[in-house]
Amino acid sequence: MFIPNKLGYIKGSDRPKVDCILCSVCNNDPKVDNLVLWKNDLVAASINLYPYTSGHTLVFPVRHVTETCQLTDEEVLQIHKLQVFTIEVLKNLYSPAGFNIGYNIGQASGASIAHIHQHIVPRYPRELGFVDIISGTKILIEDPQITLEKMRNAFKDFKI
Repeated sequence: MFIPNKLGYIKGSDRPKVDCILCSVCNNDPKVDNLVLWKNDLVAASINLYPYTSGHTLVFPVRHVTETCQLTDEEVLQIHKLQVFTIEVLKNLYSPAGFNIGYNIGQASGASIAHIHQHIVPRYPRELGFVDIISGTKILIEDPQITLEKMRNAFKDFKI
């Protein structure tokens, strides 16, 4: 998968100067973009700053952990409930044909953040188009700020 404009982030030049970006997201740190859709004391969901597709969401524990084996049973349960709700929101808002759901653990897997987080990536028929292939770019059909607004509205009454 190709994510436009992420090279600077991966190399560190475009990355905010914080210890952990997801911890900073949870703490409303002004150095990072506020992309949070929903959060409680244990878990949070946010849209991805560099989405693969419109609606690409991250679900993660508020507590800083680096591997799934470090999660408490309650965090696991709440992450699962948040994942299920997120998928329903994405189905209602975007009608994807499928999803990729998973964790990237460690740099060799492509992980660029050392805070465990689950990717929920909506997938659509015929995503890769002529322009994507020829120009080496990825066209998102929706401005991420519009995605953020739509999804925040869908999450406003969610409770675990």
